[in-house]
Parts: sequence; structure tokens; C-alpha cells
Amino acid sequence: MALSDAKAGKRNEEGIFAVVGILKQRFGERFQTGESFRAQHAHTTTYIPAQLPDGVLFAETADDVKVAVKVCAEQKVPVIGFGTGSSLEGQVNAPNGGVSIDFSRMNRVLEVNAEDLDCTVEPGITREELNVYLRDTGLFFPIDPGANASIGGMASTRASGTNAVRYGTMKDNVLSVTAVTANGNEIRTARRARKSSAGYDLTRLFVGAEGTLGILTSVTLRLQGIPQKIAGGACSFPTVKAACDAVIMTIQMGIPVARIELLDDVQMRACNAYSGLIYAESPTLFLEFHGSDETVELQSAQFAEIAAECGGGEFLWTANAEERNKLWKARHDAYWACRALAPGLAALSTDVCVPISRLADCVAETQADIQEHGLLAPIVGHAGDGNFHVLLLFDDKTAQGVAVAENFVVRLNQRALAMDGTCTGEHGIGQGKMAFLEQELGGAVDLMRQVKQALDPDNIFNPGKIFHLV
Repeated sequence: MALSDAKAGKRNEEGIFAVVGILKQRFGERFQTGESFRAQHAHTTTYIPAQLPDGVLFAETADDVKVAVKVCAEQKVPVIGFGTGSSLEGQVNAPNGGVSIDFSRMNRVLEVNAEDLDCTVEPGITREELNVYLRDTGLFFPIDPGANASIGGMASTRASGTNAVRYGTMKDNVLSVTAVTANGNEIRTARRARKSSAGYDLTRLFVGAEGTLGILTSVTLRLQGIPQKIAGGACSFPTVKAACDAVIMTIQMGIPVARIELLDDVQMRACNAYSGLIYAESPTLFLEFHGSDETVELQSAQFAEIAAECGGGEFLWTANAEERNKLWKARHDAYWACRALAPGLAALSTDVCVPISRLADCVAETQADIQEHGLLAPIVGHAGDGNFHVLLLFDDKTAQGVAVAENFVVRLNQRALAMDGTCTGEHGIGQGKMAFLEQELGGAVDLMRQVKQALDPDNIFNPGKIFHLV
């Protein structure tokens, strides 16, 4: 990572002035230029500096988006989509200025097709809002990044979360999107059919594009039936390697675990203190199983045997909803638990992903790196996918502190790439990981540039993200 990737770009002052005037007249109070509004729509989640847009449009319909994109396109002014602002690599920053489109008012469920197990929603609805809406249908949407992110943002960053080991990531659960393209027109990438061989897979092109190819106006999602029974629990291990060995054996045996999360000893100390847990402060797996009464009990017993074989302690599991919710609330609050370990330090949340057979090696080498350099950096991972996160706590007020953090991130990403992994399993590239994308994919990034230039020739959609055009 390098702060230079978040440097300010060239501003089109004349065009910005014109766009601000036009959108103010067109949308009135729904277009805001006050500094407080603009500051709320720039990046603040990690230490990447905030770069404010010149105005914020609170869109209410797809027509609002089309109008805004057409105005920006005519003046060659950047336009950046904004969901909840929970992205971690600077995706919502405005390095060249421009207009932020806030989707918080486009949060409606447009259609639920319960028989087909799908729904269509506007991009501003959050995953928690969607699941509350779906509760009475017996269905749920399983993708659950730690933050209560918007569906549009989750699609744009190709998010996943704790359930990905069973239900996949956003790329597996988005059937179609509608998007406003650079000419201000709205396109639909696919129909609702579960399979199609009709032309290019444009849905997958927009999912994970981080808003650089167009602005999403709706998303059609796969849904799942709420399981008859859900059981979950935790199991501690003497070492990270022992815990990872249990994960690998569980996956290779085909046990359909819904969640299997790894927390190292430092993360467990943080969660115990912050969330009132009483588990051993040693590497621990949090697990959840979905199914019938019989299958859940069988799967839990099978994992308990694997854990014992790998040197783990007793697998304490329960089907009690309150106890399970406390466990997973603690997991989703891991970021805040880590921040509480050292409130005076800044936090840098980063992730990598490796083939599952290399997970133990990568985590162990990362822990050794942390200890060697005297860092405070808890580790938590979606172990069933080989994906783990490090939350580095550091002094961002000194050049030396920032250099220590950046050098650690470089080593972490190079370690993952050396193991045939990826520089990001679910956070995306944004501004923070451009250099690592080039290392990971080489000449394929040039092909991405060609796609970007073909679909967005004036570079108005979220410029300065994923890669530099030149």
C-alpha cells in the first residue's frame, strides 16, 4: 500500500462549477454542497485520507441517477456511488472531485419471487433491512459482511462474509443488475433465469467493478430458505496450525458447515473484553451448521471428532438463538473490539486470501511477522475460504508509524501472492491495493483498462480506483 495511490487527481473546475449549478437547480435541497455533507461521503474507515466530493445528490429514483450521470457526462465530471460508506480501501473517495450519489433513499424492495427464491431491490437497502423484510416469507439473503452494508455497495465490491463458505460471495448470488452507463442510459444485464449462455456475462462484469463502469440502480439476488435448525459454537486450539488443520479436514470431508471463522489469541482477548465472552484466549474457531435437527446434530458431532483429532478442546455448541446471536454479534463486532485494545491508535484493516491448504502457513508467518516487528495486530479469518483479515493498530501521527504500517501491508500481500493467493478476498482494490493488483494479475490489468476505456471513455465513473489509466 502507498498513500500516493490516494493522491488528488486533476480537477475539471469549470465542469464541476457547471454541474453543481445544474444539479442544485434540478434537485433543490436533495443536492447538498455543505462541507459536513461532503465530509460524510468520503472515506473515513481506515487511515486513507478523505477526499471530499463537490456535492452530494440524495437520489430517490433511477431517473434521478440518469439525470445526474447525463449532466456529469456532458461536463466530464466524476460521479461516485455511495451506499453506507463502510468500504475499507478508499472506494468512495473523490480524488478528482465530482458528485457523490447517495442511495440511502433508494432502499426499496421492488419484487420478491418466493417460488423462484429471488428478489429485486434498490441499491441503497442494507442487508439487515432486506432480511427483516424477508422474514415472513421464510427466506433470507445469506451474504453478511461485518458491516450493515448496502446491497449496491456489496455488489460493487464483490463482498462476502462469514456465510461464504456455504452460500458463496456476491458474485454467486447476484442474478442481474440494472446500471446507468456513461451515456446516461439504463441497461439490464440479465433476466431472472438461474442459468443463461446468452452473450457476455455482463452481470459479473459489474459485480466487483467498484462503480468504475456504471452506477447500479437495482440488484436481483438469489435467496435461501431459512434453515429448520441452526446450531453454532466455539472450539479452542493450542495453535493456529491446529485450528487450520481442523478447518481443512472439515472442508475436505464435505461437512456442509455454514460458517467457520478463525480468531487468533489476540482477537479472542479483544472479543472477551469487548463483548463479554468467557472463552480461552487461544486460537479459536466459531462455527455454525444449518439443516434439520438430525443433520445439524450429526455435523456438530463430526466436527467435534475432527477437533479432538487436531488437538482442540471441547466443541461447545448450542441451538439456542440467544446464545448463538451473542457469539456472532461478538464476531461482527471484532473491529470495534480491536479498536478498544488501543483507543489512541489508528486502525488499518486489510485482508488477503490463499488456497485453503496454505492458510495455516500464511497465518503463522504473519503472526511471526507481527511479533518480530512488535506490532499489535489481531487476526480474524473466514477460514473455510482461506481468507483472513488483519487489523493493524498503529500511530498514524508520525511518518515512522505510517511507514511501519505500510511496510507490514506490503509484506502481508507479497506473502499471500507467493502462495498463489490474492491481495484481497473481499475488501476490493479501491485506492489502497492498486500496486498489489498489478503484481497479482500483470498484463490482465491492461485488459481491464481497455474495458474501462471502452465503457467509460471520459473516466467519469469513480476515477482513481482499482488501477490508474496511465
